[in-house]
Amino acid sequence: MARQPPSIPETNLSEGDIAHAQETAWIEVIRKMEEVYSDLIQYEIELEEKNTALEEAQRFITSVLSSVSDILVVCDSKGRIQQVNLAFLHLTDMAETDLIGMPLDHMLADDVQQLSHWLEAGHGGDREVRFVHGGQGATDPVALTCATLLDHRGLPAGTVLTGRPVGELRRAYEALKQAQAQLVQQEKMASLGRLIAGVAHELNNPISFIVGNIHVLTKYRERLEAYLGAIHQGVSETERDVLRRSLRIDALMGDLPALIAGTQEGAQRVADIVKSLKRLSFSQGAAAEAVNLADIAENAVHWVIKGRNLPGLPHMDLPATLLAAGQTGQLHQVVVNLVENALDAVDGDARAVSLRGRVEGNRVTLDVCDQGPGIAPENLGKVFEPFFTTKPVGQGTGLGLWISYGIVRDHGGELIALNRPEGGACLRLTLPAA
Repeated sequence: MARQPPSIPETNLSEGDIAHAQETAWIEVIRKMEEVYSDLIQYEIELEEKNTALEEAQRFITSVLSSVSDILVVCDSKGRIQQVNLAFLHLTDMAETDLIGMPLDHMLADDVQQLSHWLEAGHGGDREVRFVHGGQGATDPVALTCATLLDHRGLPAGTVLTGRPVGELRRAYEALKQAQAQLVQQEKMASLGRLIAGVAHELNNPISFIVGNIHVLTKYRERLEAYLGAIHQGVSETERDVLRRSLRIDALMGDLPALIAGTQEGAQRVADIVKSLKRLSFSQGAAAEAVNLADIAENAVHWVIKGRNLPGLPHMDLPATLLAAGQTGQLHQVVVNLVENALDAVDGDARAVSLRGRVEGNRVTLDVCDQGPGIAPENLGKVFEPFFTTKPVGQGTGLGLWISYGIVRDHGGELIALNRPEGGACLRLTLPAA
């Protein structure tokens, strides 16, 4: 049925005017229809653009969730799974269609008590659980974190679970601990090697002295046996006097006391070195006792210098007694490491290294300083970190100062690094006074 043109109120207009008015009205109607159609087209374009943006956002979120290594599980208010990410699918070896709508409890390999209350609370820290893997068996432990899922009104609508498998992390941590323990042991063996080098040099002198004296005593024994043998054979007094002069028995007898005393002195020196070695225990379980840090420092410096076979000695300003509470062997290792570090900074010039000890209240302090280039300001806070070293590759593990720092800390003391105003670095060891 055809639409009637808009009616025109009856007036005294002519037919031409009426026809013009009707035409104008139709034009206005068509214009309005075009505007409405144009708006509809524009709305449709905007709707398509928004729909495209929404799809792109959804794809982006899905891509992000799939690339996240941590697992993600979204549950409704009744604990039924609503959404999971790719990491959870890989962990459980199950299809997403089999998981959607399943109660989360059915995916737990262990009987986790009060899990539902934990989910309802939406917080409360991490909880460690195991999920079912492939319908049978169990996954590695997973540390779960729970958060409340809110709807568009801000009301609780479920829970969001995020987690990370900790089994692989634990295995990696154990491997790291083992590697670290091996490196620490290697560093201790290196320190022991330096100690042995010094001890070997220290033992060489008295042992050489003893060996030389024994060689002379052996010759003297042969001469005495010859002289005594002649006497036992009953030779005449004249022959005995001749033999006494030829064998130089009088000089031999005069030399014997000094030879025996020197041999005893050398043997005592060896015994003292062995005794001091027996005190150098690296055992962490040894009880703390009153030790003279000055003696420990002098002994450590002596053996380091002997071990490196360096000319000259460091300058030492140490009181006769510097009593600290600690364990001799461990503190010896600390001082050896500090002195070795100072010598490395000055290319082995022992005269450019100094040690100074003092008592300050209920603490004793030992400064080991060098005249080297000092420590870069950005490295002052790193020198005690494990594996940090500024030495070339193969000349340092970066563990010496770290081990020393741990020993001093266990003694209730402090080890700090600083630069001296006059140049060079200083490592300051502070311990409780005995």
